[in-house]
Amino acid sequence: MKKTLAIVALLAATLPALAQQTKYSVSGISSFNGKKVFVVDKVTERNIDSTVVANGKFAMEGTAEKDAFLELTIENYGWKTPFFNDGTPIIINVNDTTLKGSPMNERLTKYDKEQNAIAKAFENKVAKMSKEEQRAHIEELQEEMNKVLDAQIAYANVIFQKERESLIPLAFAELYLYDNGIGTYDELMKEQAVFTKHPYLKKAKDEVKKAMGLTEEKLAFIGQQFTDLEMEDANGKMHKLSEYTGNGKWVLVDFWASWCGPCRAEMPNVLAAYEKYHAKGFDVVGVSFDNKKEAWVNAIKELKMPWPQLSELKGWKNAASPAYKIDAIPDNILIDPQGKIIGRALRGKPLQKCLQGIFGE
Repeated sequence: MKKTLAIVALLAATLPALAQQTKYSVSGISSFNGKKVFVVDKVTERNIDSTVVANGKFAMEGTAEKDAFLELTIENYGWKTPFFNDGTPIIINVNDTTLKGSPMNERLTKYDKEQNAIAKAFENKVAKMSKEEQRAHIEELQEEMNKVLDAQIAYANVIFQKERESLIPLAFAELYLYDNGIGTYDELMKEQAVFTKHPYLKKAKDEVKKAMGLTEEKLAFIGQQFTDLEMEDANGKMHKLSEYTGNGKWVLVDFWASWCGPCRAEMPNVLAAYEKYHAKGFDVVGVSFDNKKEAWVNAIKELKMPWPQLSELKGWKNAASPAYKIDAIPDNILIDPQGKIIGRALRGKPLQKCLQGIFGE
């Protein structure tokens, strides 16, 4: 008998536990008669149910994992309504994007609408512009879009603090991890808040890594010695990367270009880091993917970058591209005083946080 019980215990420990299933009930009203309505699992991105709007109404019932992060979508309609499968029936008014359900799902809908409202004015403005007008005002629109993104990120950070003990932060996890850095994922897991046990948090981390171009191939450079490069500075003089790295200082090698909007938007953050930590042993070297010298030199002046700048003026044929597997910018590598790469794609708060850990306040 003891032996049999031991085998049963071993099987229980080794076989994956069956996920608890909970009934969902989603109904509502919509003016999109004849259109298909879907319930989508946001972890697997699969449709788990569907129906057709008839006489202005729709309804679906089924089962899904308890607390599954789901989403109601309608074909050819941009708005999506997220909710968690907590067992409370959901009633959605697609016409005014409202939801009735559990207190948590009602709060989630409120937050979702408020965050989307941040971008609504900008989206309406762009929608009214012709393609020619958009091209003529590209820099102005890029700056305005960055401000919208900053506002949405700030909102996500508030939700992460305000809803610490609910699943709601998951809906804002991508923005939060993008702003605070992928390393924040490990910190959250150690904290063991309610939402950290949900599989969508890892999905959000993987999506952010993908958006930032952080493939395993790129991350593999961390822990390796830097690869030397030789290029001209803005005055046409040849320099090697090794002139600035591996000589006792921490060096951020910043891959950018004058035509890259996100690169320009990030530059004030890099400049702030340089001014704060340069005297403590921090340097920056810019490696540009420009192909026009005048645009490159003008951008250096406009963005007030005091650090060394190198370029081959070959665009994507820059030698840094194959050397560091760069297929998108902005990108960067942080090199320690011994010439070892210890970080990659450090932008915004993650850069400041990393340098604070090295140099202190």
